[in-house]
Amino acid sequence: MTAVTAIRGFIIARHQQDQNHTLQLRYWVRHDAGVSLISIDHQETVFFVCDENVDDIRLICRDLKGWRLKKLSLTDLNYKGVHGLYTRSLRIQREIIERLTRHAIAMMEEDIRPVDRYLMERFIFGGVEVFLQPGLPPKLRPTDYKPSLTVLSVDIETTMRADLIHSIGCYQAIYSPNSDAISLDSDGGVTQSCLLERVVLMRGVGNNTELIRYFPDERTLLKAWVELVKNIDPDLLIGWNVVGFDFKVLAQRAQALKVPLTIGRDQQPLQVVQSGQGKWYARIEGRNVLDGIDTLKNATFHFESYSLESVAQSLFKRGKLITHPNDRGEEIQRLYREDQPALARYNLEDCKLVWDIFVETRLIEYLIERTRLTGLSLDKVGGSAAAFDFQYLPQLHRHGYVGPEYASGASGLDAPGGFVMESLPGLYRNVLVLDFKSLYPSIIRTFKVDPCGLAEGLKASANDTGLVPGFNQAVFSQNPSILPTIIEELWAARDQAKKRENKPLSQAIKIIMNAFYGVLGSNVCRFFDQRLAGSITLRGHQILQQTRDEIEQAFGYQVIYGDTDSVFVLLDDACKEEEAADKGNELAVYLNAWWSEQVQSRFGIESHLELEYETHYSRFLMPRMRHSEKGSKKRYAGLLRSTNGDTHMVFKGLENVRSDWTPLARELQRTLYEAIFRDQPYKEYIQMLIKQLRASELDDQLVYRRRLRQPLSDYIRMKPPHVQAALKAEAEQSKYERPVLYQPGMHVSYIMTVNGPEPAEYRRSAIDYEHYIEKQIMPVVDGILCFLDDSFEALTSQQVDLFS
Repeated sequence: MTAVTAIRGFIIARHQQDQNHTLQLRYWVRHDAGVSLISIDHQETVFFVCDENVDDIRLICRDLKGWRLKKLSLTDLNYKGVHGLYTRSLRIQREIIERLTRHAIAMMEEDIRPVDRYLMERFIFGGVEVFLQPGLPPKLRPTDYKPSLTVLSVDIETTMRADLIHSIGCYQAIYSPNSDAISLDSDGGVTQSCLLERVVLMRGVGNNTELIRYFPDERTLLKAWVELVKNIDPDLLIGWNVVGFDFKVLAQRAQALKVPLTIGRDQQPLQVVQSGQGKWYARIEGRNVLDGIDTLKNATFHFESYSLESVAQSLFKRGKLITHPNDRGEEIQRLYREDQPALARYNLEDCKLVWDIFVETRLIEYLIERTRLTGLSLDKVGGSAAAFDFQYLPQLHRHGYVGPEYASGASGLDAPGGFVMESLPGLYRNVLVLDFKSLYPSIIRTFKVDPCGLAEGLKASANDTGLVPGFNQAVFSQNPSILPTIIEELWAARDQAKKRENKPLSQAIKIIMNAFYGVLGSNVCRFFDQRLAGSITLRGHQILQQTRDEIEQAFGYQVIYGDTDSVFVLLDDACKEEEAADKGNELAVYLNAWWSEQVQSRFGIESHLELEYETHYSRFLMPRMRHSEKGSKKRYAGLLRSTNGDTHMVFKGLENVRSDWTPLARELQRTLYEAIFRDQPYKEYIQMLIKQLRASELDDQLVYRRRLRQPLSDYIRMKPPHVQAALKAEAEQSKYERPVLYQPGMHVSYIMTVNGPEPAEYRRSAIDYEHYIEKQIMPVVDGILCFLDDSFEALTSQQVDLFS
């Protein structure tokens, strides 16, 4: 008998293609000995159609070969029988899907890629054990494996119009799950045998150094880069806007010069394509391309700006070697002409900054953990619906159902968002915040909210036991209970991750669980159904309202605000810090027991609702809505005392945390609110601030930053201030034959002058200080002084009297 070879590793890339008119699945597996390609040949694609449409399908596709229909024992969620429609190739599948779409024939799961379905039906999420035997197809089964990965950070420098490449920076590093990431700057972590590359390939003439390798023209530069990538053989290529700029330009220049960028592990060239929504994607066989911006956003990191300079400064207090963005392009050209070693240092530092950001934020670890939980490929951006499908569909099939036609569930029903209470505006002492831990996932888990459970519940007799009523006439069966079980497993895994202080895993699980509601409530997702979504959000409304009522009735405390999963409870003014914590914990224990009793007595099920005492604000402001006596929503500030006794300010939704307010307004709000919260004097501070403003001492704090939502040419009737400023900046750029500054999504920095908004970098007119007093200072001041029987007008009139 022929020996069987076993490989245990992690799928780092997956591809599918037609090979000799049949489907081939290709998996690149990173294992202890290197990387292996696992090819699975002669596969079939499959999706599902209703029995009632089979005759029409046979007629519509009668001239096509390479496909078949098979009656299955499965049904859809409406209990209609289904056939599997199998094809031998991707080409035939695409043709059939196009024909059935034109004839309005319903299809189910036709969007699931065969390369993903093969894994999901075997519950292979990342770790894989492969059994190889000559003459037989590979056998794959799931296992637990965390890979070490070779990483290459790439950055290019070009002419102003990106029509010629000056240099390509390459910074190699190793990610290891069992130790700190390794780079050339590690302290003693790299031996000579690692031979990590840290180099800039430069178009030009000079003597090669450890840092720079020179090439006489762009063609030889590109060829050298291809060879470098092959020698490094990275699993991950990372960068900043690396696909939308670096790889796009590399592909364009390579095409113009007829240089094949064969950097795939199968020696196929780099492919860069643009989607219908304008986003760029790179395909490299056997490797993943990770953009730092997209990956940070996917991991729910938030920065005021996602420029490399801004993120690096935020994390490390250091940034690019050329700091001013408007001079950067011209300075790069000057360095290329006059000081190429300095340009190389700048180029390589950008590569290193990207790697350092990935290390600091643990992005690679996060992506690996996400793959191990959801089956998503490492380079998948977003993917909430795909993650849901990967986990849910195999379980659904085993319960006898196929996934529904996209967005075919019940609509037009009441499925609002999270519940936000009417707030009681005021300046308070001693406010507790109680928070339901992962409220929506806990509702799903407790009340059995589940697509399969809904189908079973609606079919059941009203007299059947084991049914849980939802909202919008939904009824859920307790068995099967697919989604609640998935939530339960993820919940337990997150608890373990927290105990082990595994933040990337904990964050990945939190994002996945919280996305489940969005999948059920979005009309572009497969399982959209407002009976499902409403049974989550309306239950959340009920829970928050009844929690408020029970707190007020059982304890006599006043609930001054509540939002989605939190309630804000007002204690006595004289309450001490340790007493507040005791009362918060007492409330949480009581309410958890109360909810357990309520759920058990009303529905006969176990409650997984978990209310936690979150924090205590020694001072708290709930502001009024502008020009109204009503309390605002999703806007408040407080002085928070931590467990070690330190205090710090918290702002939610106010000017201090909004990037469209000036630094002047944000600093004013922070300083003024803290003074009032600490019962300190504030009047002289405001008066001095106005005096400094009018004396031009605060000009560096007067810059607005607003994001462009669309191309400048699309702003025709309405031109907001930041658009006016951007148009003036582009006019100046054109005058000096400089490239366009602003694209959709970019921020515009501008200052309000006596002649209207002007770009900060091209201001010509005097600053309109009265604008800043009226629009930036007055709203901030009056937002809190109204609760002290004071006002901006009263303060400034005192100031006039003082100096008259």
